[in-house]
Amino acid sequence: MIFKTTEHVTPHEIPRYVKMHDLDNVAIVVNDKGLAAGTVLDTELVLKDRVPQGHKVSLVDIEQGEVIRRYNVVIGRALKPIPKGSWVHERLIEMPPALGFEGLPIATSPAQVLPALDGYTFEGYRNKDGSVGTRNILAITTTVQCVSGVVAYAVDRIKNELLPRYPNVDDVVGIEHTYGCGVAIEAKDAIIPIRTLRNISLNPNFGGELLVVSLGCEKLQPERMFPPGSFPVRVESLEATGPETVCLQADHHVGFMSMIDDIVQTAKPHLERLNARRRETCPASDLVVGVQCGGSDAFSGVTANPAVGFATDLLVRAGATVMFSENTEVRDGVDQLTMRAATEDVARDIIQELSWYDNYLGRSKVDRSANTTPGNKAGGLSNIVEKAMGSIVKSGSSPINSVLAPGEKLKPDQKGLVFAATPASDFICGTLQLAAGMNVHIFTTGRGTPYGLAQCPVIKVATRNDLARRWHDLMDVNAGRIASGEASIADVGQELFEMILAVASGKKTWAEHWKIHNSLVLFNPAPVT
Repeated sequence: MIFKTTEHVTPHEIPRYVKMHDLDNVAIVVNDKGLAAGTVLDTELVLKDRVPQGHKVSLVDIEQGEVIRRYNVVIGRALKPIPKGSWVHERLIEMPPALGFEGLPIATSPAQVLPALDGYTFEGYRNKDGSVGTRNILAITTTVQCVSGVVAYAVDRIKNELLPRYPNVDDVVGIEHTYGCGVAIEAKDAIIPIRTLRNISLNPNFGGELLVVSLGCEKLQPERMFPPGSFPVRVESLEATGPETVCLQADHHVGFMSMIDDIVQTAKPHLERLNARRRETCPASDLVVGVQCGGSDAFSGVTANPAVGFATDLLVRAGATVMFSENTEVRDGVDQLTMRAATEDVARDIIQELSWYDNYLGRSKVDRSANTTPGNKAGGLSNIVEKAMGSIVKSGSSPINSVLAPGEKLKPDQKGLVFAATPASDFICGTLQLAAGMNVHIFTTGRGTPYGLAQCPVIKVATRNDLARRWHDLMDVNAGRIASGEASIADVGQELFEMILAVASGKKTWAEHWKIHNSLVLFNPAPVT
């Protein structure tokens, strides 16, 4: 990564750009307001066009048909001649085809395992199955969307009437969703949303307390969501009886308040058990961290995501589990992933999941290019290839030890770096990482998003100083200091690592402070009837 500035101007006026690799023929503009035509970037580079912040400038003359290279990766070919000093935007670039799955490097260069980091701990809630929560939350699972309004009403009443009596319980949340009926529940891919809901209910932050609200006539009956063998905690009681369930169509419910009273009363013993829990010192190896980006811009791969990658390596060295995801945002770097796979089987699992997702997109006659948003492009990302190169760096440099299919839950022995194959949608990715067992979430953004999860603390990382200044009470970490030269990737990565431990121990994020969160969104590739 090469930062360039012009001398002999005042600091706030210094034109600044970033070239990611010696072989790149484009670089991105750092300055908040962009740079005007005629700006001298160095002795041999003068801008021919105004270039917005985060957008690319050509460092050499690029002829029609020649490659455009960033991160030392071909992100496309020029659709017409691009003179040196020109603004290089998406309308000038022809996107290359996706890499095929044949002939990929298979576990040829798994990254070197770095020395272990010992002695790092956090204060968490240890569960009976050995997992550890970073929060102590009562979750109320729903089997069908029909009951969501009732559950929301009951949750509000529990928070107002009961929660003050249980000071050690952090929150009460409803696991609401848009599934459960009107779906082809016997379809092959229906297993994905069903196991997602099951595994979210078993998230470490919920302490093994299962409380389910059912309508009664839905296709997804409680015993289908929680079949025998799906209970890792309190097995003796749950294997025989299933989870404690309130059924709204039960004969004894007369009127709306009868349903609400039943849910509220049923919640009490669960709250009592959760309230008896206390934080205890746990090794960093008990952390399960999900990393994700949304509202990305050209700085995502320059500042925030590399800093997350640095923190990812520290977490893995400390024995923790880190999940990176977003199928379409790693697809163009599939060769990088298969090369880093710890084993040939892991490499084949990566190929299988990404190939499945290609076919899923193909059924609707779209491909990975449908991923890139207007905001991504406004932030300087011309296409999905460029976006993917900046996204993958969140995974750091450790070997990829295992792969999860959508909705699957991590096994106790799945430590280190894991590829959790999820759609790139912020909400679906976060939902699936919760199902996998995530207890802390890291979310980077360049354009800005108030994304949050009620079920798990979310640490927000800004890619730019301007965003961090304007959204000072929504962003937890400012990685924009890397681009402005105020901090290094290692500085911000270390800061983030230490913040993860603090948040896991109870420190509130801004999203928790404001109590803002997104709805959970299930990934359902099966038909709706």
